[in-house]
Amino acid sequence: MARYTGPKTKIARKFGEAIYGEDKSFEKRNYPPGQHGANKRRGKKSEYAIQLMEKQKAKYTYGVLEKQFRNMFKKATAAPGITGEVLLQLCESRLDNVVYRMGVSPSRSGARQLVSHRHITVNGELVNIPSYQLKAGDVVAVREKSKSLDAIDRSLSNSSQVFEWITWNTELKQGTYVSVPARLQIPENINEQFIVELYSK
Repeated sequence: MARYTGPKTKIARKFGEAIYGEDKSFEKRNYPPGQHGANKRRGKKSEYAIQLMEKQKAKYTYGVLEKQFRNMFKKATAAPGITGEVLLQLCESRLDNVVYRMGVSPSRSGARQLVSHRHITVNGELVNIPSYQLKAGDVVAVREKSKSLDAIDRSLSNSSQVFEWITWNTELKQGTYVSVPARLQIPENINEQFIVELYSK
């Protein structure tokens, strides 16, 4: 399966929440897509359907494909700590996600593109792998040649979110991935326990 490039509102409607951020189209039609989407008398979902939905929501939110996601789950299972929490921490530690969290791009897909197009450095070295796993203390910056990009300036000027586990210096256009976020610090509305139960079957 290739990465999803279709309408984001359709996916947001599928999950009943704006998983890609503010979406005026979703606010107008916040019910599932399709002919019977607005019909609220839908049958009760099975346990498997709920678990699958939660996994799909996580994958779409972070822009991760099944193979990558399964590999992260295996890594989370082998690591010390609560598997579901470690899984989300691995998702949050991806370079594209941290670039997004720092406000360099207004979306994760935009952040992925910035990384792929060699606009981002880690500890002074160019890194063009969006899935690159950051470690506490890593310094993420906009490459010197890319600091004048209008898209980056626009995104930074509109960014207002602050995360305790990340520092950012707008003047230098660089920040530090201070620490791995605790579950309470991750704002995504994902029930990671359902994902663990699904993969553990």
